[in-house]
Amino acid sequence: MKTLIAASAVLAVAASGPASLAAPKPPGPYRYALPLDLALEASTEAVRVCGLRGYRVTATVVDMDGIPQVVLRGDGATVHTGQSSFEKAFTVVTLGPEFGFDTSGALFELVKTNPYAPRLAQVDHVMALPGAVAFYADGAIVAALGVGGAPGGDKDEVCARAGIAKVADRLPR
Repeated sequence: MKTLIAASAVLAVAASGPASLAAPKPPGPYRYALPLDLALEASTEAVRVCGLRGYRVTATVVDMDGIPQVVLRGDGATVHTGQSSFEKAFTVVTLGPEFGFDTSGALFELVKTNPYAPRLAQVDHVMALPGAVAFYADGAIVAALGVGGAPGGDKDEVCARAGIAKVADRLPR
């Protein structure tokens, strides 16, 4: 009899639908997340533009939690290009909003001129080299696209800018 009652209780909960089992959403501000299709399109464009110049690169989009959303390794790109592209993008999303920059090249310049900035470049997964550019939505950084593998971060950053430009008009303003 106890088994029958327990089974009836389980069925009653299941029949009431998944909404009753869902935890309430915590209050808090809305945060825009870059759609996967835009992240993939921007990464593809960055790899394409670098490829046209003969650079074998990897492009990585990192979200505001510091998590890679897209990692796209171009034909012939060496293994280290993935880490480089990730760390450049990670730098922009984690330090950019706090220190007021939207490219990893800006941190590169800051490290050269500010005696305290080189310490930032020693933080795990931070890379003070050009090559990453922020995605903006509603005036705020929402992700970053990092590129690694061209012969110089300045060239990586040109490709990252091309990727961002490809999708910028579809981001909320």
